[in-house]
Amino acid sequence: MKIASALAASASLLMLPALAHAEAPKVVVSIKPIHSLVAAVMQGIGEPSLIVEGSASPHTYAMKPSNAAALQEADLVFWVGPGLEAFLDRPLETLGGKAKVIELEDAPGVETLPLREGGAFEAHDDDEHGEEGHGAEAHASHEAEGTDVHAAHEDEAHEQHASEGHGDDEHGHGEIDMHLWLAPENARAMATEIAHALEEADPQNAKAYRANLVALEKRIDALDGEIRSLVEPVKSKPFVVFHDAYQYFERHYGVRVAGSITVSPETLPGAERLSQIRAKVTELGATCVFAEPQFEPKLVNVVIEGTPAKSGTLDPEGGALAAGPDLYFDLMKSIGTSLRDCLTSGS
Repeated sequence: MKIASALAASASLLMLPALAHAEAPKVVVSIKPIHSLVAAVMQGIGEPSLIVEGSASPHTYAMKPSNAAALQEADLVFWVGPGLEAFLDRPLETLGGKAKVIELEDAPGVETLPLREGGAFEAHDDDEHGEEGHGAEAHASHEAEGTDVHAAHEDEAHEQHASEGHGDDEHGHGEIDMHLWLAPENARAMATEIAHALEEADPQNAKAYRANLVALEKRIDALDGEIRSLVEPVKSKPFVVFHDAYQYFERHYGVRVAGSITVSPETLPGAERLSQIRAKVTELGATCVFAEPQFEPKLVNVVIEGTPAKSGTLDPEGGALAAGPDLYFDLMKSIGTSLRDCLTSGS
């Protein structure tokens, strides 16, 4: 009997970690890059649920019944904010009643950049980066085009906003570019906010969350250095992207995004816009034009037709990657590697 009692006691002790794991807060995360940061902070404690799975994009996502059920059960919900995951705005009000909602664009330490309205924005960037000679050349080129093209770009942006029902109020937040995670310093700030929210919701595991945060910060620092080495040889080469999602990466690493095919992926560009971008690619000698896996790649082929530019793929939201704690690192390294490979092959 003593042996049986001892075995029963040992079995109950072995079950304690499982009970602690089961009591971890129910966490729901909007998109893959943020989910990756949350999963890294929660490693060994619990697993967050992801809303925008697979290759879906938050720009065009429609809620599923399983997403609604997850929100109703959630203790914590992490998202970037309504400027990116607009599809979540109303469900968070109606379904996430008991959950604490953390809007990471407001996290302490997160630095935001204003949304760029037009697709041909290289003149502004070059002036800000202070590149010798090219800033003045780009500015002169921009002036030579006249204001019609710029106005057309702005009109397209405003029409798109209106067609989606995004008035000034909904785009509030100072017209912020919401792809915040593409700057490592923002990822660190968001990870800190994620850890604080988890500690508050689950003080029993606070020490583990803090330890995971320290490990995550070290990985982000190492990643930052690796990407700098990847892009350093190609920093001066201009390239065009499908939509303007890379401003934070561009500023942090000093790469030269010359423009985008479309203002926003919800609205595909017309023939006139594609013609303008093709002319811009030729004018700037852009080495590469990058597609995204979630959107129509044929548009990139149309833009590079008749130009020496190559095509490549960038994936700012990790649509082609497996969700989990490693996704953020795979995503960022993939962008750096794709830039290096395409811009080097075009030299």
